[in-house]
Amino acid sequence: MSTTPAPQSVTRLLGLNLTPGKLRGLQRISNPNGTLTMVAMDQNSSMISMITDSLKKKGESRAPTFEEIVEAKVLLARALSPAASAVLVDAYYGVWNSVASFAIPPQTGLLIRVEKSGGGKNKHKAPLGEIEAGWSVEKIKRCGADAVKLLAQFEPRESDSAEHQFQLIQKVYEDCQKHDILLLLETVAFPFGTEDKNSASFLDRKVETVIESARWLSRYCDIYKAEFPGWLGKHTDAELISYNKELDKVSERPWVLLSAGVDFPQYKKQVEMSMKCGASGILGGRAFWKEYFTFDTAEERQKFATTTCTGRVGEIHKIVMETATPWFARYGMTMEQLTGMRATENWHFRYGTSSPTTTGGGAAKPDKDAVY
Repeated sequence: MSTTPAPQSVTRLLGLNLTPGKLRGLQRISNPNGTLTMVAMDQNSSMISMITDSLKKKGESRAPTFEEIVEAKVLLARALSPAASAVLVDAYYGVWNSVASFAIPPQTGLLIRVEKSGGGKNKHKAPLGEIEAGWSVEKIKRCGADAVKLLAQFEPRESDSAEHQFQLIQKVYEDCQKHDILLLLETVAFPFGTEDKNSASFLDRKVETVIESARWLSRYCDIYKAEFPGWLGKHTDAELISYNKELDKVSERPWVLLSAGVDFPQYKKQVEMSMKCGASGILGGRAFWKEYFTFDTAEERQKFATTTCTGRVGEIHKIVMETATPWFARYGMTMEQLTGMRATENWHFRYGTSSPTTTGGGAAKPDKDAVY
């Protein structure tokens, strides 16, 4: 009896926006079972602040040099990349230095951030994101990256910022379509007006913001990166499960959980809960490595990175592999079905064009007598 799977048309993948470039990128950043264990090292502002604090404790009142930031990012990438399915790096300090130094091994997927760290704000103190100067989706594609990552802080109740951020998201989404590269979209709630991060009004609406942001924006990406919808200690486990299930319900794409700089034990509990509610994996950062800069010597920092940090990634990876929802299962497919995917003859004439029948200004029609 034949074990060959029944043929499946790639039209099903195309209907999910999984074009050849995007699908290849998704394969590259995923674990073999279709889940995602990704580590973020693209933080610039927060990392500079951490290094500045560590220097101050040594009696040095200065900001870190370009070289100091680069070395921290390279060392963390070298330590953590082998334990992850993919890593996220920035353009300014991270990607070229990490790739050129072989700190990111060939088998680890690569995501590169497109947005500027920080950015402007409007009169309501709400963020107005922008693409990093001198950078673009096209350049990320040319670097050989597997995916573009865009952070767009989003608050449905702050209309001016929301409209600006939405326009930014659409622009990057369209550019990723043009260059056939995967887009990972991250949205983060924020206080505005007279609020700060501890304001009751901000804390009370955050669950709603996280869920509504996914409802509004998850269709404009290929992987959606979400905050944990709720607060451990404030909400009951039953409430948190309910919020996570609602987030899973409204997300139109496979979603992963960010860490937002919480302590590792808290992040681990969040991961356990979110994976059981439908998440496809994680893209965590500071929860894995934020204490790195508290150590005095390079030797101590390296030891922390190669032991504690990699151990943390390993713990989360085990949870993801065992309980997360594979990206293809999210779309109602199995790996067996995927192995049967086939394209029709002459598919390459249609690829990258706006119309499969274009004869002028687009792809030429295939010669019916030619052999391909």
